[in-house]
Amino acid sequence: MEHLPVEVIGNIFAQLSAARDVMVASGVCRKWREACRKHLHSLSFNSDDFPRDMTTRQLEIVITQTIFQTMGLQCLSIHIDNTHEFSAAPVIAWLMYTRDTLRCLYYNIQTNPNVNILEKCGRQKLEVLDLDHNTITGVEPSYQRFTCLKSLYLRHVSISALDLSLLVAACPKIESLALDVLEIVTSDPLSTMELTSHTLKSLFVKTVGVDKIILDADNLEVLHLNALNLDLFELSGKGTLKHLKIDDVSVTHLDIGESTDHLEVVDVSNFMIVWPKFYNMISRACNLRTLRLWGVVFDDEDEIVDLETIAVSFPLLRHLSLSYELRDGLLHYSLQGLSPLENVLVLELGWTVISEHFGPWVFGMIEKCPNLKKLVIHGVLSEAKTREERKMLASFTSFIVCLMRKYVHVDVQFEYE
Repeated sequence: MEHLPVEVIGNIFAQLSAARDVMVASGVCRKWREACRKHLHSLSFNSDDFPRDMTTRQLEIVITQTIFQTMGLQCLSIHIDNTHEFSAAPVIAWLMYTRDTLRCLYYNIQTNPNVNILEKCGRQKLEVLDLDHNTITGVEPSYQRFTCLKSLYLRHVSISALDLSLLVAACPKIESLALDVLEIVTSDPLSTMELTSHTLKSLFVKTVGVDKIILDADNLEVLHLNALNLDLFELSGKGTLKHLKIDDVSVTHLDIGESTDHLEVVDVSNFMIVWPKFYNMISRACNLRTLRLWGVVFDDEDEIVDLETIAVSFPLLRHLSLSYELRDGLLHYSLQGLSPLENVLVLELGWTVISEHFGPWVFGMIEKCPNLKKLVIHGVLSEAKTREERKMLASFTSFIVCLMRKYVHVDVQFEYE
């Protein structure tokens, strides 16, 4: 090690996951201390890396000393659990010391009083900002402007819908936005979140307390909605959407406009849909490669998803995932039609409640996919089973063994819950 250039040693230290290890290394010799001071560009502090009996004041001192020994820090990650509440003064000192060179900030600290991160880090070179358990108030886009920011992640953050809109507008280069469990501060019982960005490419929204989301994003490619209860979700753009994922969402009116032409992935689970309306929304996606309908509840109990329509509409489909639903003897996924799913290489099929019809349905699905390479069976197994359920499971196992003998070229896998 003594023959390595000090810059190389600094790069090696940057790979250490914990700042605690960097602190130990910096005490080995003068050369290593110089490497940490001049050539270390990344530091990560986590309260789990320190002794549990360490006081809040001791943690503040250790972090302060470590940060102030560095020069040109580019990535700073600080995650402190809620048993510690820091004074605002040292935290502000860390941000002021590093902000001129900082590119990435991952911040999860409880302080008293609250530290205004936007005020301390605005108008700098920050490219990634990840805030957890924080409060944002009074956004001033003319002053708190993030001209270089590309990724913004807000988790367990309290913010008004207006401030969120202003914050996004203050990031003219933003490409990725994640809103995870936000408390939207509002006096309006019917709250609306309006976001506008012409550079945004990826949006993740989970458990956000609003009734309406209106999004204007010309270049959006990835949209993921999770655990939402909405009256309205409306997207207007220029048809750049490639990946649509909807999971555990209740929405009265879903409108993604003309944004579906270039869709490659549609992943819908735990969601109530009106199939003709939903199909009409995605039917123009002639480049669709992956389609997943899992745990989907149909608005009309007599509704049937016609696989013939899927085969004709999505000729490039390579990965198809369907969960088996049988209600009152009606299977929601019809095997009728002559058009094969020629390009489907991966088929995922699953059940929540098994019946004697599941095996034949699996066989019929495989026959629809002449070039299939991989079959994944998903099942739910309850601890207590009736005699009838055990019989059906045994019958299905025998059926799958026969199927594997016939389709020896297909890799069959099982995933049970």
